[in-house]
Amino acid sequence: MKHLNQSVPISMVYPILKTLVHKGFDTESFFKDIDVDPSILENPDARIPVTELERIMRRAADYANDPYFGLNQGGRLDFADLSLPGYVMMHSKTIGDALGAYQRYNDILYSGFQLEWKVDGPDVIIQLSVQNEEIPMSRHCVEDMAVSVLHLINKLANHRAVVREVQFRHEAPDGSGDLSVYVNSLGVTPEFGATQTLLRLSKEVLTLPVLYSDARMLKVFESMAEETRADLYASQPFSSKVSRLITESLPSFFPTLQHTAAHLGVSIRKLQSRLREEGTTFNEISVQVRKEMAQRYLQKGNYAVGDIAYALHFSEQSAFQNAFKKWTGQTPGQYRANLATGQGENRNPIPRL
Repeated sequence: MKHLNQSVPISMVYPILKTLVHKGFDTESFFKDIDVDPSILENPDARIPVTELERIMRRAADYANDPYFGLNQGGRLDFADLSLPGYVMMHSKTIGDALGAYQRYNDILYSGFQLEWKVDGPDVIIQLSVQNEEIPMSRHCVEDMAVSVLHLINKLANHRAVVREVQFRHEAPDGSGDLSVYVNSLGVTPEFGATQTLLRLSKEVLTLPVLYSDARMLKVFESMAEETRADLYASQPFSSKVSRLITESLPSFFPTLQHTAAHLGVSIRKLQSRLREEGTTFNEISVQVRKEMAQRYLQKGNYAVGDIAYALHFSEQSAFQNAFKKWTGQTPGQYRANLATGQGENRNPIPRL
């Protein structure tokens, strides 16, 4: 199933190039080596597939012979590299508002990425995840993303956040007995092979004022971001629109075929026809959304199986268990247990912010 936005702004390539230049490499030679036309950078509105961004990241790490390329790159992210969402974050009132702005406008960057947080006693847990785990993401991307989040928070607040814990789903780099490079970037030694990727910070960070906050500019950039997101959504295939509606409706309700057609302003017959043209059906999309959301809930580890069944609108827990086993070959309990031991399916890292 296709997600709303499988592309990213060309500005997301800039931190990779800045890191190469910082290391003394020539970017023109790099582009030639990876067979990319550098003229694409001349169009600020250009977008590239998220898979191409991942390929460029991998090749840059190899080109620089840097096993910690993503980790080193995270601190070079600028607000402009995040396009409009970055400017909205920069002019938000508090760090909590800035993170909320990223959540609202992440479709402009890459809709498959999810940034969520919750207050846990004296801490705030910022969880990083991806909806479509069929797109393999390298360790460099996830480490870049984690450092980028922390870097932006520190830069927005002009204050170094207290990091209490970092977890990565991927394993530590081969032969990395010395993890001091992680401590230098993140402030703590991360836990590798965890069931989820997260940052645990002091919750006071959410209320810290943003250094660059400007209510007038915030209104301007929010308006531009809303228009951009609307244009992006309007150009998407019907299958992506159906997927988005179901995802956003749960757990409040599960939209029917009739409700979905009315929401999209077409007849049921027209909706079914458009989905057939895109090689799918309403039922197939519904199943895929439920499967992906079930996997996300199980990966978080703090939801009971019965609660997940209820959230996904299964008639009873046994129906959800049977469906999940049909989807994955495992029961929900087996899937969660395998995640804990590093054997679960789809243990790919997640893309950078």
